[in-house]
Amino acid sequence: MRKFSIPTTIYSGNASIDELSSIVQSRILIICDQFLAGSEALKRIVDQLSLENQVDLYSDVTPDPSTDDVAKGVEALANFSPDVLIAYGGGSALDLSKAVRFCAREHGIEVAHFIAVPTTSGTGSEVTQISVILVSEHRVKVPLVDDALLPDVAILDPMQTVTVPPTVTANTGIDVLTHAIEAMVSVDSDDFSNALAEKAITLVFKYLKPAYEDGNNLKARQKLLNASCLAGLAFNHAGLGLTHAIAHQLGASLHIPHGLANALLLTEVMEYNCRCKRSEETYAVIARCLGFVPRHTDCRTGAKALIKETAALIASVGISATSARLQLNHKHDHNLIDVMAQQALGDITIKTNPVKPSIDEISQILQAI
Repeated sequence: MRKFSIPTTIYSGNASIDELSSIVQSRILIICDQFLAGSEALKRIVDQLSLENQVDLYSDVTPDPSTDDVAKGVEALANFSPDVLIAYGGGSALDLSKAVRFCAREHGIEVAHFIAVPTTSGTGSEVTQISVILVSEHRVKVPLVDDALLPDVAILDPMQTVTVPPTVTANTGIDVLTHAIEAMVSVDSDDFSNALAEKAITLVFKYLKPAYEDGNNLKARQKLLNASCLAGLAFNHAGLGLTHAIAHQLGASLHIPHGLANALLLTEVMEYNCRCKRSEETYAVIARCLGFVPRHTDCRTGAKALIKETAALIASVGISATSARLQLNHKHDHNLIDVMAQQALGDITIKTNPVKPSIDEISQILQAI
């Protein structure tokens, strides 16, 4: 027997951010990065909060938040003692906020209400029980996994994403695609997670390029936010896989943005996973669903078609394999590759990958990119 639930209440659509105006007579702590702290978007949010509230801002958020960042955040939260915590921003702000609230609770500091407002369409962190934190001294990212990390409310307002630059739109969009594809081939996937993941994949293939080409396309922005949330729900239930296990190491050791790391790895890992018949069949199902091949196409041909179309989508949003390889080659280190392979093998996300790789096989994938 397995359980499927969606504990987080989701508000989606234009002006869904107005839901924040219902908060009254509360102490509200907003966690965001320094760029958003000075933005008009945040000012509009603060302005619409009731004057009966006391609002404080914590903006010491950095990419790839570390254990040190979590400790500082817990201190700030303890000093203000909020009733409501609002995580506002991309994956880093959301992951940090989740870890801060979780660790504060471990020290007896409770925050009654937790709201996540994503400003990028990528991580799905607003509906997952996962927070990825960097342990700097070991150059490794560690996923925290606990139901207590789940936000109470997620607000998906497309206006919060319109200023996201094309490069970030591309990287985060491929992150969504990776979440959904890995959830579908996960050993823990089922009908519920597959339904969510399949819809997310369809939305990314249809709306990522329009959003990349025109950031003011509100329909495309909303669809990508929805896709990110759907994929988050899918992998929160089913788990992820080898792409993420390796991507976490690229981020921790080489500071490559997470979405870009996934874009570099995704098709390589899909090819690797095709040695598992079930994975090949699943890839073929996706390819048929998206119309990449006719319904009667055999599994191998269907899987190959999905891999080809995935590579084409990645290229169409400006992610160049050549330039990415130059970034890696600049810091090329065989010992580092061995270390990253070893750490990837110990990453929690690898447990649900359909094929259990060896260290040598992970090293080969790293060499390939």
